[in-house]
Amino acid sequence: MLFERQTFFVAGLSRSGVSAAEYLISRGACVYAYDDVEDESVTAAAVKLSEIGCHIVSKDELEEKSERCDVLVLSPGIPVDHPLPVMFRKAGKRIIGETELGALAVRCPVVAVTGTNGKTTTVSMLEGIFRTAGKHAVACANIGKPLTSCIGELGENGVAVAEISSFQLETLYSLRPHVAIVLNVTEDHLNRHYNMENYTYLKAKILHNSAESEYAVLNYDDPIVRSFAEKTRAKVVWFSLNEKVAGGYIADGGFYFLGERILSESDLPIDGDHNRANALAAICAAKLFGVGNAAIIAALKSFRGVKHRLQKVGELGGVTFIDDSKATNVDSAIKAIESVRGESVLLVGGKDKGYSYEQLFEAVKKSGVVHAVIYGENAFRVLNSALKQGFTAVTLCRPFDMAVRVAYLTAKRGQSVLLSPASASFDAFKNYEERGERFTEMISVLAEEGKREKLTVIAGGDGENGEAE
Repeated sequence: MLFERQTFFVAGLSRSGVSAAEYLISRGACVYAYDDVEDESVTAAAVKLSEIGCHIVSKDELEEKSERCDVLVLSPGIPVDHPLPVMFRKAGKRIIGETELGALAVRCPVVAVTGTNGKTTTVSMLEGIFRTAGKHAVACANIGKPLTSCIGELGENGVAVAEISSFQLETLYSLRPHVAIVLNVTEDHLNRHYNMENYTYLKAKILHNSAESEYAVLNYDDPIVRSFAEKTRAKVVWFSLNEKVAGGYIADGGFYFLGERILSESDLPIDGDHNRANALAAICAAKLFGVGNAAIIAALKSFRGVKHRLQKVGELGGVTFIDDSKATNVDSAIKAIESVRGESVLLVGGKDKGYSYEQLFEAVKKSGVVHAVIYGENAFRVLNSALKQGFTAVTLCRPFDMAVRVAYLTAKRGQSVLLSPASASFDAFKNYEERGERFTEMISVLAEEGKREKLTVIAGGDGENGEAE
């Protein structure tokens, strides 16, 4: 792209939109920016961008200003069938995302991680492994920093560890990672992508540019992901919890890569088969980059998980509060309830994403969940799924704060209150992080109301970008 000879329209002033606008302006481009959300963060971002020469567009000017522009830079939160990108498409103009801008500019090796669940955990593991090995690794894209904001920092010798969502893949065309990881593909975002065929196509898109000199690390245990091996020219390296594959696997209580024992299962401090699979994927990528076993072992032994993912955030009156707000789909929530030890009261609901919740309650019946408090915009749909599966230990309670209060009053000493919503957060919150933070705040509210019970606050981990749930 010849930036100074083209005019760009940045749609959406989230973190990625702001980063895209700053990146383009720094390269001499003429940039217009617009966001139809009116809140303090958007206003602050608009003021900041206008100070460096960005033209902020009002709603009344939208059509006129967009006609002047050559390229639309679309934030991940805006679907490609929104009227604005439709207008650009009809005019035959280019539509890209912020991550595409970064992919065009990045000069260092890239590890790209996608999948329905486990992306943030795997990226965080890999960043820790690379840094322990002395490499300058940066977690970016859908976690940490937008890719365009760390191009200079990464240079030629860094490692970009990029979490890539299906939303980003809609407008991503040029990325060619040295290692592409696909963790799993299960139902998610069907309200955005309409059907599993579209969603699956987008996930496979991360492999489209891979050549024979690159690697595809694929989950052998997932039939959809296994089929991706036929859709790439990259060298396929498998990982599996169940089979001794050509790649990473578990045997005799240990993690192995190509027959070499790396570390013991007991060395991984976080529980759950999903986390063992994430660790296997990270081990595969690290070994393909030539990282030694000592760095892998040290990083994984010290890994404590990510914020809002099965994070114990407090204890009140003998009840443990677990924040799994990051579980924004059914598969992720199922993995959570299977991982929690003992009995729990489940908080479930939020913004609907277009799939059924019956599979969730089928798993609930086999788990330690003794009661479900259902809240949010999709409460009646979730309730209907629970009743269809014959799970009747439920309370319907639409407001989030009230739902947390009811869950606490329902839980008995020794049980947990598990926030694992299986839904997006946008019915009441900006993102899942804000939902998780409010859950933690409610523990203090409940403690203040009770006065008699001792509150124990448990510290958390690092946050993520969270633009795409």
